[in-house]
Order: sequence, then structure tokens, then C-alpha cells
Amino acid sequence: MKAEGQGLPSAALIPAAGAGTRLRLGPKAFVEVGGRTLLARSVAALAPHVDEVVVALPAGWSLPAGLPARSIVGGATRQESVRLLLEATAAEVVLVHDAARPFLPARAVRALLEAVEEVGAATVALPVADTLVRSEGRNWREGVPREGLWAVQTPQGFRREVLTRAHGAAHEEGVTATDDAGLVARLGLPVALMPGDARLFKVTTPGDLALAQALAAVWDAEQGEQ
Repeated sequence: MKAEGQGLPSAALIPAAGAGTRLRLGPKAFVEVGGRTLLARSVAALAPHVDEVVVALPAGWSLPAGLPARSIVGGATRQESVRLLLEATAAEVVLVHDAARPFLPARAVRALLEAVEEVGAATVALPVADTLVRSEGRNWREGVPREGLWAVQTPQGFRREVLTRAHGAAHEEGVTATDDAGLVARLGLPVALMPGDARLFKVTTPGDLALAQALAAVWDAEQGEQ
């Protein structure tokens, strides 16, 4: 956990109650990559920078012994799990991170925390590099300019009151979003874009898992040298 007196009270919130249906290996957070679960890797990356880590798990599951975090039972959706995680902490700054993004650089976490204190909401993201097109069925219809387009990652950081307001409005209006920054942006509030990392991809499909297995040894060696 972070040293006493560094910044506002903070918490990392990890919604990890999903079933991982596309991988078909049980709850995705407990899938192992390089001998460690996706969840353990994410907790280890976040814990040094915050005052506490809180994880939302599926009913009937518990955290492995020794993991520097505490857990709650998650909701039926990711959005509901984040709302429950917010209720489970009193931290003034919260980082929301997908456990399925295990390769999280420390520099990204530090930059995000600084941006949150300045702006109120921020997310790591990468400028889109691939050619983008619209289609008709499987046919190329037209190209889409990629200038100004970003691929959003996690963690995403917020002042507590900002994210609480965004989730409250979404709940009242029956709105869902693919991530928490989207809920904040729909209120017209600013969300800063901070540099992400190509290695911060989300493990969703068997192909992603194979890529993560290949990267794990290199990543772990680099972290050990720091």
C-alpha cells in the first residue's frame, strides 16, 4: 500500500464477478498466466499506489490467502459491481480496473492518480493506430478517419463524488455504458486521456490468453529488475 501522507485517501476497485464465458475456464479473474492469476497480477500492480484494494467476486468465491485486498460479492453486471464497490469504500479517489488487464505499468497508475486530482476523472487510453472502416455485412463500405480516436483501457480514476454522481444518474435513467468513464462523460464532465500501454490489453478470448502467456515471462523479468 502507498506510504502514509501521499495524496488523498484512495482505493483500487476491481470488478471481477464475471463468469468469463468466452474463455470457458471459470471466473476469468482466477485464470492463471505465468503461474499467477489475472486477479493477483492486477492487485499486485495497484496495491503499492493506493490505501486499499477492494475486489467484487462471484458469490461463493473468496480471495486467495495473502492477497493484499478485501472482497465483496459483486452484482449481476459489471456496472452493478462497480456501484457496490463504491459503496464498500470511503476513499476520496478511486481507480477502477479490470482484472483481465494484468500487465499494468506503475507509471500509468501514477499518471492517472495525478490527473484525477487535477481534473476529477481520467482514463488510460491509446491513440487508434489501425485503419478503421464501416461495413455492410462483411463488405468494406467506407473508411473512418482515425485522427482524434482513442482506444480506452483501464484503470480509470475518479474523484469519488464524480463517479458516485455518474452511477446514480445512470441507475435512475436505466443507462448502461461499456466503462465508467463513459458514464462520467455523458454528464458533460471532463475525462482526461492519459497514455496507456500496448501491453495493457484485455484477456477476453483464447487468443488473448495465449498472448498473455507468452508475454508473462518477459513482463515478470522486467518487473524484477525495477
